[in-house]
Amino acid sequence: MALSKHDKVAQQIARREKTEYNKGPGADIQTPRRAIEVEKPETIGDAARQLQGYKKPVYVVPTDPKAIPDAVNHYKNTTIGVMKPSGKIVKPSTRGR
Repeated sequence: MALSKHDKVAQQIARREKTEYNKGPGADIQTPRRAIEVEKPETIGDAARQLQGYKKPVYVVPTDPKAIPDAVNHYKNTTIGVMKPSGKIVKPSTRGR
C-alpha cells in the first residue's frame, strides 16, 4: 500500500529530527526540543488541538508548500510556528522559550 503525502512528509521530518513518526494521538513528531504536527492544507486549523499542552516549541508543517502562507496567516498571533515540508522554519514558535 502506498504511503499518503502526510505519512511521507511526517517520515521525512522525523528522519531529519532523528526520531520516529508517531501515528497515534498527539504530535506526529516529538523530540526533546520540539513537537511537530503535519497537516493537509484543508486541516491546517486542526493542528492547534493536536499541539495543545506541549510546553516546548511547537510547529505545523503543511504537506503542500503552497499552503505555507495560509498556515502562517492562521497562526500569526499564536505561539505555534510553521515549518516547510523540508524542515526549514518559516515562522518560529514562541512557546517554551
